[in-house]
Amino acid sequence: MSRHEESTDDNKDTEDLYSIGFQKVASRYGKEFTFALKCKIMGQQSREFSKMIIDELELPLTVDEFIRETREIFDQLFPDCTVMSATSSSVESYELKVQNHLALFELMPYKTWGSSDPAVKRGKPHPDIFIVAANKFPDKPSLDKVDSINGVAAARAAGMQVVMVPDPRLDRALAAAASLVLPSVEHFQPELFGLPPYTD
Repeated sequence: MSRHEESTDDNKDTEDLYSIGFQKVASRYGKEFTFALKCKIMGQQSREFSKMIIDELELPLTVDEFIRETREIFDQLFPDCTVMSATSSSVESYELKVQNHLALFELMPYKTWGSSDPAVKRGKPHPDIFIVAANKFPDKPSLDKVDSINGVAAARAAGMQVVMVPDPRLDRALAAAASLVLPSVEHFQPELFGLPPYTD
């Protein structure tokens, strides 16, 4: 799998942290960052989702101003999350996210940052990030774990099977294109996809 995010009581996933950051900025202007808007932007590149949030919430900010305001918030939030190998985030956001887990991430030789890699021309739901990430592996992976509707569409367009671990608020009917939908990555059984099973 090229991307894996998980959440525990002590460790929020990046989508939770993005929501907190976006709401902090929206609150300054009396606006609400809704779950419906979150579903629309998940998986997009930084400039794409920033413009969509500004337009949808009618915020009096430019894209650069919005990115600057949210980056200040994420500087505080991201060190407490986990993320792996292919992410729509920028290199800067990724480095904040993994700084407390460097030993783990040094084990991963292939990484793709959708908002920084010039080879990733478009954000999800386009397949670019998955194609670029897969091309870095000697044996191209054909399975990905995602947490968004845009991620499912992108991975499917890249010809991959998709395990989706969605936000529990998401209408499961929207996840119909996923190969498998799970409530948590802890329920993943790799042998269902021809991979070696986990060992204790």
